[in-house]
Amino acid sequence: MEHVASAALRPHDHAERGSNTVPLVIITLLFFMWGLLTSLNDVLIPHLKSIYTLNYVQAMLVQFCFFGAYFIVSLPAGMLIKRIGYQRGAVSGLVLAAGGCALFYPASMNGYALFLLAFFVLASGITILQVAANPYVTVLGAPATASSRLTLTQAFNSLGTTIAPALGGMLILSEGAPAVANLVKTKAEEAAAVQGPYLALAAALLALAILFALVRLPKIVHADEEGGVAATVGKSVLAHRHLVLGAIGIFVYVGGEVSIGSFLINFLGDANVASLPASTAAHYVSYYWGGAMIGRFIGFGVMRYVSPGKALAFNSAASIVLILTAIFGSGPLAMWSIIAVGLFNSIMFPTIFSMALHKLGKQTGQGSGILCMAIVGGALVPFAQGLLADTIGLQWSFFVPAACYTFILYFGVKYAGMYATAEKGSV
Repeated sequence: MEHVASAALRPHDHAERGSNTVPLVIITLLFFMWGLLTSLNDVLIPHLKSIYTLNYVQAMLVQFCFFGAYFIVSLPAGMLIKRIGYQRGAVSGLVLAAGGCALFYPASMNGYALFLLAFFVLASGITILQVAANPYVTVLGAPATASSRLTLTQAFNSLGTTIAPALGGMLILSEGAPAVANLVKTKAEEAAAVQGPYLALAAALLALAILFALVRLPKIVHADEEGGVAATVGKSVLAHRHLVLGAIGIFVYVGGEVSIGSFLINFLGDANVASLPASTAAHYVSYYWGGAMIGRFIGFGVMRYVSPGKALAFNSAASIVLILTAIFGSGPLAMWSIIAVGLFNSIMFPTIFSMALHKLGKQTGQGSGILCMAIVGGALVPFAQGLLADTIGLQWSFFVPAACYTFILYFGVKYAGMYATAEKGSV
């Protein structure tokens, strides 16, 4: 990523590495918020499945609409950010995401279809944030530690994903329990449990948008955009094999991670596993995402000394073993094996992302847009697992995410030496 690393930050008083701390802190707030919003889907899927009597494929339309937005919006988001800049782009994404959260209020009174629209609008805002924030983090420091730096910010993304299921379980799923027991509440009243939490999230996103608009952040300008080296100009971004394979890696990683999270509450409720009620199982979803958070803090330090590719290969191999244990096991063994996958998910997204952008220079923004489009895996892989779950059973359907991690293992091994000659630098 030498062209990325040569990016100049304006104004010049931000050019020193130490002054990059404040921008990183502010960007980290964005990572936290979209982690919180994304993980809440794992609570809403079983909630809406129960209310509207959906099968697994129908319930996975939530993730299909949510992550489908990444595919549709990523390239327009890249063009928007190129026109108005990273900072204004992030503000636009926050405002759009707030609008999506606000749509949950009328959706609770108008049925499943409007919920799906709300998920799409919310995810469209998050997509703009992703396209703006990920490359921003990669240039705020030395290229050799880009994976480490992005892993650190992703750790706070995981803090959001850790808090969300437990919080959602208390505020949303627990509301449905009395309705089942007393047969008093209507489906519409059960659906209304989402109104308060999502209106609060809309307000928080708008407040963050105002903060982000007021704070001065350095502008990112690549050296080759200022008349420097332009080695990649005129060359198709898809000619970079590591970017193409990285995009497939992002597709299967997001798909596998999201698929496990989406089915986790139902998996833990299975009689062969733990027979947990949904409101209790939601807390264990927090353990799944919490493992990713812990792993990212560990990875931040470890990956300053271990090749990103080797770390990626090790973690994906461990994930495959754990998923197979969950498929063929039962009881606590199956339960804790699938939850433990979260720990090994930790470094995967930031590592694949930064490896795929390696040495793209001026095409980094375009490459980032392609990688964010690949997040559509979160729409399609859970859909495929849902189809398999309806056909051969929930436990056996976990072969789908196991296959996803197999490709990630290949990508990690293939590019294990990518940074072998890169100079190690500080964050």
